[in-house]
Amino acid sequence: MLLVTGGAGFIGSNIVAALNEAGRADVAVCDVLGDSGKWRNLAKRQLSDIVPPAELMAWLDGRRLDAIIHMGAISDTTATDGDLVIETNFRFSMRLFDWCTARGVPFIYASSAATYGDGAQGFADDSALSALKTLRPMNLYGWSKHLFDMAVMTRAARGEKLPPQWAGLKFFNVFGPNEYHKGAMMSVLAKRFDDIRGGRTVELFKSHRDGIADGDQRRDFIYVDDVVRVVTWLLATPEVCGLFNVGTGKARSFKDLMLSAYAALGLAPNIRYIDMPVSIRDSYQYFTQSEVDRLQRAGYNGGFTALEEAVALYVKGYLDQPDRYR
Repeated sequence: MLLVTGGAGFIGSNIVAALNEAGRADVAVCDVLGDSGKWRNLAKRQLSDIVPPAELMAWLDGRRLDAIIHMGAISDTTATDGDLVIETNFRFSMRLFDWCTARGVPFIYASSAATYGDGAQGFADDSALSALKTLRPMNLYGWSKHLFDMAVMTRAARGEKLPPQWAGLKFFNVFGPNEYHKGAMMSVLAKRFDDIRGGRTVELFKSHRDGIADGDQRRDFIYVDDVVRVVTWLLATPEVCGLFNVGTGKARSFKDLMLSAYAALGLAPNIRYIDMPVSIRDSYQYFTQSEVDRLQRAGYNGGFTALEEAVALYVKGYLDQPDRYR
């Protein structure tokens, strides 16, 4: 059996879908379904169990698992309850990591590009403790993920016992189907799609930096299918361990993202640029771009989908369909 924590969430449910499509029905999900419609992310799936997080450690007692894919977290970058975020994202992760270590079970987990903070130290996934210690996450979520990365890498540096396979994945700006429950944390494309299709004006931020055009703030946008391919490759390559960036390695602008959606629908662009709120101007990131050399050196050669193609797949396959769920 495989366990996917956060399996009803965005990335987790896409991993579960890929596992089902590969013929695996022995998949258990750990998640809180709540009342935000997350159950729809799993409505087409075959599962062996759905376990509430509060019951997971008892559920694990005596179990034999092929791997734990740990995607569960409070991923809201605006979260402010420090105790809840640390309990959920750090301490719970440590308990699962310890369980996998004791029982010899592979452990693949979600870290985040939020660990890099404002990017002043670059985006190289250097897992040396000296390099990790220079990172300064800008929000509680990023800090909680960074704490766990540091704890894992400290054990590795000391030569302590670890799971037979362990891999942390620093996801960049992931977008794709099943993100609809995320509200304000949805991708800009998902949030603005109905406006694009309805012919309403789409608003993007003006630039407040010299040399950067309005709408040319850039992110490393990666389609969720590419993320899933990395995870399934790791499952099939148990000798690979480490901390890896998961992005395309190519930053693209928010304007490019929107223009790709217009092109996928065959519509003329209708974009207006508005002032960025003063409250976020000083902390706003104008550029993120992963370095994916370590993942490629580890043997991953699955490639990454170009932005225009990824947007077309998302728009035509999901957003512009009566059923938007995978």
